[in-house]
Amino acid sequence: MGTKDGGKKPNPNDLNSFKGFFYYMIIILVMTVLLNGLVFPSALKSQVKEVGYNEFLTMVDNGQVTQVEKDDTNGEIVFITKDSNGKQQIYKTGLWDDPDLTERLYSKGVTFDKVIPRKESAIMAFFTNWILPFVIMIGLGQILSRSMAKRMGGNAMTFGKSNAKIYAESETGVTFADVAGEEEAKDALKEIVDFLHDPKKYSDIGATLPKGALLVGPPGTGKTLLAKAVAGEAHVPFFSISGSEFVEMFVGMGAAKVRDLFKQANEKAPCIVFIDEIDTIGKKRDGSGMGGNDEREQTLNQLLTEMDGFDGRKGVVILAATNRPETLDKALLRPGRFDRRIPVELPDLKGREAILRVHGKDVKMDESVDFNAIARATVGASGAELANIINEGALRAVRMGRRVVSQADLEESVETVIAGYQKKNASVSENERRIVAYHEIGHALVAACQSNSAPVHKITIIPRTSGALGYTMQVEDGERLLMSKEEALNKIATLTGGRVAEDLVFHSITTGASNDIEQATKVARSMITRFGMNEEFGMVAFETVTNQYLGGDTSLACSESTAAQIDEKVVAAVRKQYDKAEQLLKDNMPKLHELAKYLYEKETITGDEFMEILNLSPDQLTTTRMETN
Repeated sequence: MGTKDGGKKPNPNDLNSFKGFFYYMIIILVMTVLLNGLVFPSALKSQVKEVGYNEFLTMVDNGQVTQVEKDDTNGEIVFITKDSNGKQQIYKTGLWDDPDLTERLYSKGVTFDKVIPRKESAIMAFFTNWILPFVIMIGLGQILSRSMAKRMGGNAMTFGKSNAKIYAESETGVTFADVAGEEEAKDALKEIVDFLHDPKKYSDIGATLPKGALLVGPPGTGKTLLAKAVAGEAHVPFFSISGSEFVEMFVGMGAAKVRDLFKQANEKAPCIVFIDEIDTIGKKRDGSGMGGNDEREQTLNQLLTEMDGFDGRKGVVILAATNRPETLDKALLRPGRFDRRIPVELPDLKGREAILRVHGKDVKMDESVDFNAIARATVGASGAELANIINEGALRAVRMGRRVVSQADLEESVETVIAGYQKKNASVSENERRIVAYHEIGHALVAACQSNSAPVHKITIIPRTSGALGYTMQVEDGERLLMSKEEALNKIATLTGGRVAEDLVFHSITTGASNDIEQATKVARSMITRFGMNEEFGMVAFETVTNQYLGGDTSLACSESTAAQIDEKVVAAVRKQYDKAEQLLKDNMPKLHELAKYLYEKETITGDEFMEILNLSPDQLTTTRMETN
């Protein structure tokens, strides 16, 4: 929905640009006139000095004159002198009727040659004195303008102009059909689209359009895509700008850009203004600037004022995206500014499968491809990562010389995103390969011997570019939103299984368990400090999570003595699960050796192969080994 004009209206920005160019040319013209009037004429005049005839004869007698030329046109003699230092100077004097002059000059060794400076043509003089300085000035101006534009992120001659990219209603090319896995977010935005389509329905009852909606979620979940889809569904212009583009070197420029952005939006209403990474300018005001009046705060204040000032009935909707909502100023989040906060979370199992299908519809897929299996193997993946998995699978199919993407291509691309590419030429010794094989089977065997652990999907000892020499992949049968205390403890035991296997078989330990140790410690600490899974402390939180969408860093909020007790309990919890894993592997040592040998020979085995060997009796194991050999 949009307004259509019968004729083309003049663009105020074009007029402002023309005025700036006009003033720029006036300045250059004035500088050129001053240069020609003051600098160049004096230089031309100082080129030839005039002296009396007597002084000329004296110079000849003193041997100073080296070269002369007679100028009959002007009735002058032009000559060159050279002093004792060899410095030359051109002089001129009046032409007298002196019959002895020629002989006098010969006697002093004076040569007769061209001395008079050649006069350039009128066209050349005009070019040299007027056009050339003008061109030089323009060139210097352009160089300086581009240099300032690079430093300031925009056109240096258009201070205070918004850099927002404006898309016509048909240029976004995105609708809600292109967004998958975020059904709740789409439902929350559909009302805005409906208002832009039929505002009268809402105005008749006295309702006004929400002025702003804040999209909150981790990176790569499709916040920008959703904003474009709203514009595509509503068929209105779409302004897109990043919060960092408001940050300027000069105080007041960011606020001017905000004013210009909202001015353009009001002129093109109904429309949608999308500000990406709004936390750049919307951070809490803490007065840390000079009197609380720094550039960022001025920009934020102007944004708050503009959001209060424009008429919501015109149909200007402000959408913003951030992955750091906890840093935003409270005044920005109050009703009347950003009325709605729309979570755009990581997709669940159903959402991941839908996203894979959306990105796979333009890729030639084999009929046997199981998107559900890929979705189950990518727990915690964002929409952007899932799109990358599809693309990596297509690239692998091309490298392998196939015309369609197979299930194996997608499974390998999942591993590529998780652990990196395979290092085919990695120089790993046979002894280290054996250690890695026992390490990975240790993880898998402990997981399989516990009732509340995810099934083993794949085990490999092929090194990856991430630095991993091997890994064990576990995939849940369905979507799990909660983790019980038993499951958390089993996870710790599984993580310790690799180190336990090394110690039992080789009676030595290596650095290969560093990542396992880190993850086990993190789970054990979270159980005590965040999840209340400790009988002594109970339901008390000792840790706060910051930047939940950007890694979820934590900080302790307790006394030193309590922190020391927490450390003791973390160590005790990990030690208890280590002992549990050790007992499980001791009870299944024949299986550990058999599975490790099989993995050592095959390098990669599936979860089905692992379980098949694990469930075989000793006699069956011998038969299987003979058939394999």
